[in-house]
Amino acid sequence: MKPKVLLVEDDKDLQGIISYNFSKEGFEIGTCSDGELAMETVINENPDLIILDWMLPNISGVEILRQIRTNKKCKTTPVIMLTAKSEEFDRLKAFDGGADDYITKPFSNAELIARSKAILRRAKSETISNSLQFHDIELNRDTKRVFRGKKEIKLGPVEFKLLEVFLMRPGQVFSREQLLDKIWGNEIYVEDRTVDVHVGRLRRALNRGKAKKDPIRTVRSSGYSLNEKYS
Repeated sequence: MKPKVLLVEDDKDLQGIISYNFSKEGFEIGTCSDGELAMETVINENPDLIILDWMLPNISGVEILRQIRTNKKCKTTPVIMLTAKSEEFDRLKAFDGGADDYITKPFSNAELIARSKAILRRAKSETISNSLQFHDIELNRDTKRVFRGKKEIKLGPVEFKLLEVFLMRPGQVFSREQLLDKIWGNEIYVEDRTVDVHVGRLRRALNRGKAKKDPIRTVRSSGYSLNEKYS
């Protein structure tokens, strides 16, 4: 699928130039010229990236950025500010408001496209890393939900963190001390036995149901891991 870009820019000539160059590079690009319509367009079009001018009719680009970052539907959408404002104060204000990049006019179309591709690659990588999977077990860090096959598994916060640690390194054996450090931190005293209790709860939650094979391996005198031979 083509990456979808929304350009919020009131200069029609600049709109045309940017749209032409992005289309040539394989992007799907939409445009919006009015600050008041910008948020409605963002929500309706659900772009992968927003290129946002600062000085717009009716509502400034910085205010639109604030609205984007407080709206559940689009708060994680990457935003590049494209503006004639070149002072350090303006840059800092944009970054503090949640901008992912800041490009001043006049600018190079080649650089704008290159930076857009870099941000989209990073966003894609972050999206992928938020979902961890091992065979039929899937954990999503954003939604805090776990599935085994099509069935959702209800986990407590400690069991969720334990599973997350295991899923990040399938096959690696974690000692009780390592798990204590990763889950509770080294500044909090928790007995080793506590790890066994929570691993037991995680096991029961994952294995609930018919003919469920246990994906967690106990390594005597060493600790626990996800079983690489599990299927």
